[in-house]
Amino acid sequence: MANQVSEDLRKTPLHGLHESLGAKLVPFAGYEMPVQFEGVKPEHLWTREHAGLFDVSHMGPCFLTLREGVSEDPAAHDKIAAMVEELVPSAIATLKPGQARLTVLLNEDGGIRDDLIITRLPDEHQNGRLYIVVNGAVKDQDWAHFEQKLAGRAVVQRADDRVLMALQGPKAVDVLKDEFAGCEDLSFMRCMLAAWGGAECLISRCGYTGEDGFEILIPAAAGEELAAKLLKDERVKPIGLGARDSLRLEAGLCLYGHDMDTSRNPVEVDLQWVIQKSRRERADFPGAEVVLEALSNGPKEKRVGIRPLERAPAREGTEIHVNGEAVGVVTSGGFGPSVDGPVAMGYVRADLAEPGTPVELMVRGKPRAGEVAALPFVEHNYKR
Repeated sequence: MANQVSEDLRKTPLHGLHESLGAKLVPFAGYEMPVQFEGVKPEHLWTREHAGLFDVSHMGPCFLTLREGVSEDPAAHDKIAAMVEELVPSAIATLKPGQARLTVLLNEDGGIRDDLIITRLPDEHQNGRLYIVVNGAVKDQDWAHFEQKLAGRAVVQRADDRVLMALQGPKAVDVLKDEFAGCEDLSFMRCMLAAWGGAECLISRCGYTGEDGFEILIPAAAGEELAAKLLKDERVKPIGLGARDSLRLEAGLCLYGHDMDTSRNPVEVDLQWVIQKSRRERADFPGAEVVLEALSNGPKEKRVGIRPLERAPAREGTEIHVNGEAVGVVTSGGFGPSVDGPVAMGYVRADLAEPGTPVELMVRGKPRAGEVAALPFVEHNYKR
């Protein structure tokens, strides 16, 4: 059975490298992925202090291009941006060349179909093309959504046959600038085009750990070579999905399908900041009525940090009680190595969302003391 499962799972171009490094492999988003190499805690702490290399090739990188192709004319960017703004509540038209923006795909009720990063390419000859990375678990339905809504107007080019790797941590910039000169000059959510070993690469200064770092999109063969070379640097270690999850949880970052889904709108999720003023005024995005009502009057529930006050972690699905009444639920929870204690995120009634509010966490059927906490648990170290 195990062999059958393994055969049914997709493998990233770095799968052979993971096996050679002794990774513990598990099914994730339809792929066989490394959950850990040395162990979740040491990998987590290494990334906070040095540089960790993550394989995120299971994600959904793609390019969305005008049907008529790219152009030097800035009007081509305006045209593709207007199309995407039919699907998301963020201002895409105002992106500068090389700038990226986190946003959300919304349904007609204002529910979140996915969170994604949209980037305007830095090449002035490629107006009319956007680089988009969606979540791996829902990439096929996201791409189908783009194709359906923008049929005849834009074309989706999948890029998930390439390597997408993330180098994260305070030493990441010093490691990567030796391979990609100029990457040290990028600020958070900016990108550059470069070449490595004759292969065209896209380097973005972003990530999902709360640390400074980069994501690199590179053709598969060159990506295998680059990953192997980076891992020869004593400042770099391979990091699995386990530490990726604990790092993003400490950083207060959502995991789609857990901390947000179609039952939640951006205001409940505390992502109202992705909706720029111009889009609020135009109110022309999916579910605008629901989202703007929540902005005006406040949501009924809010995403908050949760601090268990005992050592037992409160994991996903744990009920949150106040005075014996269920008032919310944990959506992500576990041990935070950097804070040396359990941490969690979840939803509570809006009137209970103030940091310091005492709560009870129903861990294995028993109430455990906890409190609402401000997010993030660990300060972000992005280069602004």
